[in-house]
Amino acid sequence: MPTVRHKYLDTVAHTFVSSLHALSQRYDAVLVCNSVNSSFIPILRLSGARVAINVDGLEWKRKKWNWLGRSCYKVSEKIACLTADVIVSDAKTVQKYYQEVHRTSSVFIPYGAPTEKVTTVRALEKFGLEPRKYLLYVSRFEPENNAHLVLDAFQKVDTELELVMVGDAPYSDEYIKRLKTMAGPRVRFTGYVFGDGYRELMSHAYCYVHATEVGGTHPALIEAMGMGNGVVVGDTAENREVAGDGALFFSMTGSGDLADKIRLVSARPEILAELSEKARQRVKTFYSWDQVTEAYQRLLQSLPQWRTLEEFRENTRDI
Repeated sequence: MPTVRHKYLDTVAHTFVSSLHALSQRYDAVLVCNSVNSSFIPILRLSGARVAINVDGLEWKRKKWNWLGRSCYKVSEKIACLTADVIVSDAKTVQKYYQEVHRTSSVFIPYGAPTEKVTTVRALEKFGLEPRKYLLYVSRFEPENNAHLVLDAFQKVDTELELVMVGDAPYSDEYIKRLKTMAGPRVRFTGYVFGDGYRELMSHAYCYVHATEVGGTHPALIEAMGMGNGVVVGDTAENREVAGDGALFFSMTGSGDLADKIRLVSARPEILAELSEKARQRVKTFYSWDQVTEAYQRLLQSLPQWRTLEEFRENTRDI
């Protein structure tokens, strides 16, 4: 479906057009992603479809939004609770927030991740990298994902490892320019990398650094854990929920603690080995794609069966 390529209009324009298209399709059930798209749920309901919405993280916390953007997200949360047949939360912390703030229960379904490394190295050759000789950071380059903090911490560490920064952002030119100004010769910016190349970079990293402070379950974090990387993770409630005992946590109040953690894992690879096995087992137990897809299948198949939302929620508590 077409959209409007604009920071504030891209997502909602695409969902609006997609919702109009769905009217003629007579779907039994529809899954909407991101709370800001809740305004279009009434359109979908006109077709007779039951609607579930994965509200994603608490987007209004993101620093890229001005007061209008933050207000829209907060209002969208309320609209989602009033119009959707069911709310889906991808993290227990998000589930708790909707229960406490909006008095609305939700179904918890996280993201999934593979647990097998790949052996090919084409992406590494493309970027001039060697296996196990680099730290990896993956994210959209936005302030609340703290790429600047990771760069600052890395610059303080005397190590032969390189830092590979994977990602980009369509509306963050000034921030990205600042990051590249901060970076020294040991830092590689790859831009977006997807598919096999992305899996290769994940599979061969010495360590993965995760520094986001907003959102629920971050796919890149569980993907790094599933690949058996030792992970060094920013200390937030959401990140602790995901990583559990499979990560080394650092304070995000400054770059000093992260620099200390990078020095530690650089000098003590046995710590990473222990963490990586715990992380992989955690993904197998809680974040396998089989479990996630089965949960969505049960959810979407059951949605059209129930006459009321209360009846639906009563019969889907074990999803």
